[in-house]
Amino acid sequence: MGVPADGARGSRDRQPGDGRAIRVLLVDDHQVVRRGLRTFLEIQEDIEVVGEASDGEEGVAAAEQLRPDVVLMDVKMPGMDGIEALRKLRELTNPARVLVVTSFTEQRTVVPALRAGAAGYLYKDVDPDALAGAIRSVHAGHVLLQPEVAGALLSQEEGNTGQGRGTSLTEREREVLGLIADGRSNREIARALVLSEKTVKTHVSNILMKLDLADRTQAALWAVRHGIGA
Repeated sequence: MGVPADGARGSRDRQPGDGRAIRVLLVDDHQVVRRGLRTFLEIQEDIEVVGEASDGEEGVAAAEQLRPDVVLMDVKMPGMDGIEALRKLRELTNPARVLVVTSFTEQRTVVPALRAGAAGYLYKDVDPDALAGAIRSVHAGHVLLQPEVAGALLSQEEGNTGQGRGTSLTEREREVLGLIADGRSNREIARALVLSEKTVKTHVSNILMKLDLADRTQAALWAVRHGIGA
C-alpha cells in the first residue's frame, strides 16, 4: 500500500492556481530515489508530498486513496510497471496528471508511456529546480516533454497522422490546436479565445476525434509537426 503523508486529504475539487499546494505522489521502486525527491520537494512552498509507493500496483491504490494532483512515476518497476499503472490511473475518477521521471530513454519506453497517458516525460538527471517547474507546468494542464522525447514520438507517429486529416478542422479548432501546441491549459485557452472551459473541452474532444489522436500530447506534437502553433 502507498505510504501517505501525515494529514493527507482528498483533493478532488482542487483547481490549478487556487493558491493551495500541489499534492504529489511519488511512485518509484528505489527508496533512495523517493527519499531524494521527497527531501527536495518538501522545501517547495507550493508542493506537498502526500505519499509514496514502490510499484505500479501500490501507486494506483495510493492515487485512488490520496487523490494527488500530480504523480511522479518511474516506468520500469517490479510487478505492475509504470505503463500499466498509467493505464489504470486513467480509469480513476478525476485522475491525477502523471509526470514520468525515469532513466530509460529508449523509444520503446517513451512512446508507450505517452500513449498510456503521461502528461510529461523527464529523465532522472533533470535539474531539481526544473523538476519543480515541470510539476507546476503539468499541474496547470500543460504537456511537458524534453526535446529528444518529443522527437521520439514524432518519429513513431511519422506516416500515421497525415496532413489531410487537418482539413476537417474548423478555424476555431485550429486556433485551439495551436494553443495546445503552445502548452496552454484549457483554462488558458478559454481566456485567450474568450470561451468557456466547457466549450474548449468540446473543441479538444472534436480535435482528437477528427485527427484520430489519443490525447493532448499527440495533438500538440501533430500541430508542431504540421506548422500549427509552437
